[in-house]
Amino acid sequence: MTALPSTRRTRAAVDAAVGAGRDLGLTVTDAVVLHDLFSVVVHLSPAPVVVRVPTVLPHGTDLDVQARRQRAELGVTRWLADRGVPVIAPSPLVPREPVRRDGFSMTFWEFVAEDRGKEPDYAANCEIVPDLHAAMRGYPGRLSFLSAAEPRFVTESFTLLAARPDLIGAADLDRARREWRVLEPLVRSRAAFESAFPGIGVQPIHGDSPPANIFPGVDGDRYADFELVTLGPVEWDLAALGPDLEAAYDRGARRNGMRALNADVMSFVNAVGMLRAIAVLTLTPQLPDLAEYLEPAIDRWRATPFAGGLTG
Repeated sequence: MTALPSTRRTRAAVDAAVGAGRDLGLTVTDAVVLHDLFSVVVHLSPAPVVVRVPTVLPHGTDLDVQARRQRAELGVTRWLADRGVPVIAPSPLVPREPVRRDGFSMTFWEFVAEDRGKEPDYAANCEIVPDLHAAMRGYPGRLSFLSAAEPRFVTESFTLLAARPDLIGAADLDRARREWRVLEPLVRSRAAFESAFPGIGVQPIHGDSPPANIFPGVDGDRYADFELVTLGPVEWDLAALGPDLEAAYDRGARRNGMRALNADVMSFVNAVGMLRAIAVLTLTPQLPDLAEYLEPAIDRWRATPFAGGLTG
């Protein structure tokens, strides 16, 4: 499905969401697309239900892999919602399980009206991310270590990019591969990470830049989009945001009696995040505008220390 042109891909995702919703007993008279980039997010009106249908996926991501991640996301958000944490929660009107239809795996969420007049305040958002981290500490479910870094995707992407000099030059790709040889062991192994960064604990974290995934509801802000929920250092959730926003997080951490961000770990997660951005170039056949969007990040990467200053 992800090889379809974008308009057909969106239509196919909407049709699948509507069909799945009706099969689950929801009354659907209109389907309103709320968002369409890596996923199609559609409100099944008049039901108070939103369906998220991932459509642009890393190579090698099959429905079983998707479903495992989606179950983790549904489990974490339901657990947080039950404890009064302001999240967009799974819909109570359908079973809390991923649903497969027409080649897609999708999840169903409560509809929350958006305050469309509110501009994002990323400093304020960063300052409340420690509240989320504090709440997530006690999550009892099993999560993989730094699965949000998608190490297999990064490794395979560098192989694919060797045939795409139009997307990245040979010298840049060589550097990226050499950096990955240093960083990959710390991504794949919790023991290796903890040996490299003694005293830095790991815990359940959002996994996908929560300051950029706080939804402005008319009834207040809510944490959203836990698709990459993972076990890792809290620094991962602040990757690539810069010193000012890191300082905002630290203010919230002090308020929660938590440690400040560690500079060495920030260098590590920033370096991994840069390589992940390069790997995302392989998705440009599905989203042609990605290459132009990622160009400033890759320019910044060229000016950074090799592998975030780690020597391997």
